[in-house]
Amino acid sequence: MAYDDLRSLLRALERDRDLVRVKAEVDPHLEVGELVDRVNKAGGPALLFENVRGSDMPLAMNVYGTDRRLLKALGLSSYDEISDKIGGLLKPELPQGFVGFREAFGKLGAMTHVPPKKVKEAPVQEVVRQGDEVDLDRLPALFTWPGDGGSFFNLGLTHTKDPESGVRNLGLYRLQRHDRRTIGMHWQIHKDSRNHYQVAARRGEKLPVAIAFGCPPAVTYASTAPLPADIDEYLLAGFLQGKRVEMVDCKTVPLQVPADAEVVLEGWLEPGEMLPEGPFGDHTGFYTPQEPFPALRIDCVTTRKRPLLQSIVVGRPPTEDGPLGRATERFFLPLLKIVVPDIVDYHLPEAGGFHNCAIVAIDKKYPKHAQKVMHAIWGAHMMSLTKLIVIVDADCDVRNLHEVAWRALGNVDYARDLTVAEGPVDHLDHASYQQFWGGKAGIDATRKTPEEGYTRDGGWPEMIESDAKVADLVTRRWKEYGL
Repeated sequence: MAYDDLRSLLRALERDRDLVRVKAEVDPHLEVGELVDRVNKAGGPALLFENVRGSDMPLAMNVYGTDRRLLKALGLSSYDEISDKIGGLLKPELPQGFVGFREAFGKLGAMTHVPPKKVKEAPVQEVVRQGDEVDLDRLPALFTWPGDGGSFFNLGLTHTKDPESGVRNLGLYRLQRHDRRTIGMHWQIHKDSRNHYQVAARRGEKLPVAIAFGCPPAVTYASTAPLPADIDEYLLAGFLQGKRVEMVDCKTVPLQVPADAEVVLEGWLEPGEMLPEGPFGDHTGFYTPQEPFPALRIDCVTTRKRPLLQSIVVGRPPTEDGPLGRATERFFLPLLKIVVPDIVDYHLPEAGGFHNCAIVAIDKKYPKHAQKVMHAIWGAHMMSLTKLIVIVDADCDVRNLHEVAWRALGNVDYARDLTVAEGPVDHLDHASYQQFWGGKAGIDATRKTPEEGYTRDGGWPEMIESDAKVADLVTRRWKEYGL
């Protein structure tokens, strides 16, 4: 089972000696960022800073900085556990016999744990501050990189709802602290919360917003998941943790937040209220420029009696984004296969920010099959932002980048096997010559067939492989060699 709240996870990590309490005073201006980035890149432990300068609130960092910790937080032994579970739910076959019906009812029974559950009282509302009592300076925001435009909260889970349909959205966006009662909402062009804001502005209405910090691990992960706009992230969170997420009504806005969060900010976003936001050293490894984004006035802050804040450091990979991105890659494979059933496996390298490059294995069946898959991926929801797609044969390990590079560098005639297109790119993409759209490329690194024009004598060559009998002999005699 996944952990119910952040605190229980931190206690478990401490028992495992995978968390260090830092009692020395630390400065949230550059010092915390430098320290956390070093620890993360070294594969080090989670950190709990108990004495953050300027704040009376402890700060939890690097909590999901390794695959081991994220898997522990979600109650998994591997990411494939959830991938297999999702795949099982999506199988379209009719149940056969008594065993089949029993399995089908088992699936339905598991789904009853998914919808969130409303409660009347919550730990996160033990302390309520409103109006002039609100002071965001009490919360340890991070000034992480020298060129940042201010201090940011990097792990606040933002809740909004569509003013017309009432559909809820949970998203993870950076939040710049402008002053003691105002934060900037970095809602990129492709994000659902931005769409909610635009709908409200068109109707001349204020948009209610609630931002939760220190949420249960499954909720934090779900906020990062690239779900379609009409799918509630809390359904995914309940599915991941195997039971319903407890939610409580906010005090001043018509939204619900996790009852077991640590801190919640509530406010109403006025149409047209914008402030310059950024620059910010982002997960791309580069600074994103200053742009105008909506500015939210905070009217109410609710917390536990002794709250702590959770944040992350982003920058040049690897960072804490890595395990979260790898989880998404595995969890969403069964869903992607529904849209593009040709896919055998895929990999989104962390060095590409999980959206700049996709390595895709297919069981090639006909000429130009690779090109068909490229265009299908570019039409699949948020996969449309992928800038480079490398298609390899099914016998290639897509996570072995040396193997992939060997195929991509050796199996390609760029006059025939390179597809260049234009389309949408990530809001943060600095390489496109104009914002929001740019060039894309697809590389067909599969074996080529005569039907595709490969008519050289002997056809496509065979790869070098060891003699199976001799390889087995060497394996059995290995100790005899003294190696």
